[in-house]
Amino acid sequence: MSDAACPMDNPPKLVFPCQYPIKVMGRAAPDYKACILDVLAQTKTSYDADKVQLIDSRNGRFQSVRVTITAEGEAHLQALFEALKATGRVQMVL
Repeated sequence: MSDAACPMDNPPKLVFPCQYPIKVMGRAAPDYKACILDVLAQTKTSYDADKVQLIDSRNGRFQSVRVTITAEGEAHLQALFEALKATGRVQMVL
């Protein structure tokens, strides 16, 4: 067994501001993407609107919104994740 540290013991630190891809999943609805983009606007989160993707699940019951945001700091990310969950429509954020 090696004495070298496991890379997972010291994950790389993010340097803010940075580009940060997120995937927001929830039940499919005609306004799901608009709901997620409204949260981004409310939390003053910058993103490239031309690169936002809405992906339907195989069976069409769920959707994911994929977007790369400009993360300003850990507090910004935490506030964004909390605001997304507070909608009651978000199942998971990756």
